[in-house]
Amino acid sequence: MNRRTVFLTTLAVTTALTLTACGSDEPDTSAKGGDKATEATTPSSSASTSASDGRPKIELPADIKLTFEGGETGDPVKDAILADNAERMRAVDAAITGTDPKGEALAFYNTGKALEAALNWVAEFKKAGASMTGEIRFYDRKVTLKGEDSATLIFCADESKGFSKDRKTNKIHKTPVTKNSYLLYNTRLDKNTDGVWQTSQIISTRGAAQCQP
Repeated sequence: MNRRTVFLTTLAVTTALTLTACGSDEPDTSAKGGDKATEATTPSSSASTSASDGRPKIELPADIKLTFEGGETGDPVKDAILADNAERMRAVDAAITGTDPKGEALAFYNTGKALEAALNWVAEFKKAGASMTGEIRFYDRKVTLKGEDSATLIFCADESKGFSKDRKTNKIHKTPVTKNSYLLYNTRLDKNTDGVWQTSQIISTRGAAQCQP
């Protein structure tokens, strides 16, 4: 349930600190990663996304790049879920890096246990005096509808090029690429009254076999 394997040097401790970003009431983890992603990427792989329909504008620092594969399935509902999930992941990183200090986008795209977990995750970075840099790729994204207003989304993340950095010195804490650089996410999303697919539950498994290159 880790999202970054960092902070050893940041915290000046002798054992690596792994941080948790998940709720205790998780969706079913028995599901597999699903179909291979298409070559398409969402517009949110850029440094910022424009506000529309009352949605918050999310900006990321120039040294952060998030890529989301398989954003278009041909099903408008599934595409909306994939798009809001991408914004959710961007919102977390915007809060971590300080481009959304009030966490407005974080609260917009998360609810319940997922919001609590995201806030705790951001707080851990702040406590450690750390930010993040590099590239993260999200792939093998599979949506399963559970009704008109609920769905599960399982996907993988490649964090082999993503690292933490010291907020004061900007020193990047690079870590070697291992099987733990790849994560499996299992999430639940619920559509709110404004039509936003908010993540309500999230767990992640580092080193998952189905996410290995």
